[in-house]
Amino acid sequence: MKAAASILDLIGNTPIIKLPQSITDSAANLYCKLEFLNPSGSVKDRMAKHIILKEQERGTIKPGDTICDNTSGNAGISVAMVAAVAGYKSVFTTPQKTSQEKVDLIKSFGAEVIITPTEVTADDPRHCYQVAKKLAADRGYYWLNQYDNPLNPEAHYEVTGPEIWEQTEGKLTHFVMGIGTGGTISGVAKYLKEKNSAIEVIGVDPVGSLFEAIVAKRPLPEPQLYIVEGIGTDRLVNAFWPQYVDQVIQVSDNDSFLAARFLARTCGLSVGGSTGTLFHAVRQICRELDESAYVLFLACDTGIRYITKYFSNRWMEEHNFRLEETDLSGK
Repeated sequence: MKAAASILDLIGNTPIIKLPQSITDSAANLYCKLEFLNPSGSVKDRMAKHIILKEQERGTIKPGDTICDNTSGNAGISVAMVAAVAGYKSVFTTPQKTSQEKVDLIKSFGAEVIITPTEVTADDPRHCYQVAKKLAADRGYYWLNQYDNPLNPEAHYEVTGPEIWEQTEGKLTHFVMGIGTGGTISGVAKYLKEKNSAIEVIGVDPVGSLFEAIVAKRPLPEPQLYIVEGIGTDRLVNAFWPQYVDQVIQVSDNDSFLAARFLARTCGLSVGGSTGTLFHAVRQICRELDESAYVLFLACDTGIRYITKYFSNRWMEEHNFRLEETDLSGK
């Protein structure tokens, strides 16, 4: 009987689909890589498997160890899943804005979750990053440190980038990706640029985050609060390699949520808010392109993790968000 030896063997090799030109009102060829078809439901499975197995080989993680990190949810789910398979315990810190669905999924793999304030700055000891760092130091946990760990972008340079290049048959002209830890966009971009330096890599960032200023080499503004999850930063991170990113487009929370709802209702793609952020930017990009362009973006996670949030009309109204897009062109 042909079967995978472990759930971890099913990570990666996610399919891509071609989306109809009508959703962008453009002749550009638009493709989406369905990362929510990874076993735990997001692109973060790739990073979690790569880091944990690599550190296990090095002897950095040993039997009986506990893995600890800060997360906006998806990485916690992925790391908890891989840790459960590999026989480790895990503990995560996450800001209060993280959806209850994601918190419960992390716990379902036997992990502990510590909720931290959303509104505090990155240097505040109550920030999820600082709490995880201290927890690991005080208790001797292995701190995965996804935002600064070079193994994060390495995972995507070694696996995700080659996958994309092969699936697009070398025709890709534009790669569009959100920036959270920076690992996915950095590793993929480095690989693609080495294959064809003319490929344009476009990062997408929520309004209030710092990545746009980092890439534009402008003075960093004060970070502002944003509600969309799994994307953006309020501090400098080492897993992001800005030299491989050509530009960054910023998108508001409301536009992110509406774009995600639009994808579900027009293409049957139920995706997370960060993918909505990407798609809103993709529509702007495609408006300026013709049939010679081949554009790819990732569906980073699944909308089922946000059913009680932006897929809920009640939640949208309570947070003063529009329920419908007034301009589907993305202008």
